[in-house]
Amino acid sequence: MRAAAFLACLLSSALLAQAQAQPAPPPKEVSPVTIYPLRERPKVVATFPAAGQAVSPGVLILTVTFDQEMSPNGFDVAPASGGDAPKCLKTPRLLDDGKTFGLLCTTRPGASYALAFNSAETDGFANVGGQRAESGSLAFTTTKDGDGPRSIDEAIKAAKLKSFDVPVQEMPGMPGRPAP
Repeated sequence: MRAAAFLACLLSSALLAQAQAQPAPPPKEVSPVTIYPLRERPKVVATFPAAGQAVSPGVLILTVTFDQEMSPNGFDVAPASGGDAPKCLKTPRLLDDGKTFGLLCTTRPGASYALAFNSAETDGFANVGGQRAESGSLAFTTTKDGDGPRSIDEAIKAAKLKSFDVPVQEMPGMPGRPAP
């Protein structure tokens, strides 16, 4: 009896270790619901400007890229200690890669900026399965010269966004976007 229980314990431990070592399976379509496998919480993997980067002042498309597909409906961007918050539109837009949010902002010459992501207790950035992203922060500065982007087109080029990321301002009913 003890030998059988011991073997069952070893087998279940081995199966658990094997399951944990495998990557999460892709979402599975179950009509009309999509079931998403459990994953680690989404993490910020890149920003523009990068942390600590000095950029030219002017029009800025601030981008935040996560490590997995994100829901377009939630966000939490707030001022953080260590700098001002740039003047930005209220709502970031999820770009076509499904992982990157773009936020149209303006910045002043010679300023220090600091932002926090998902610092509040509710809502915020979440993946398509509704799992809330880890909190993070971003601090960057602007140079003292006033020769930065003056238009959205110039800001798109400075952020190295591609044509499929345009428009930064998402509009329902556009090609590739759901109608209201």
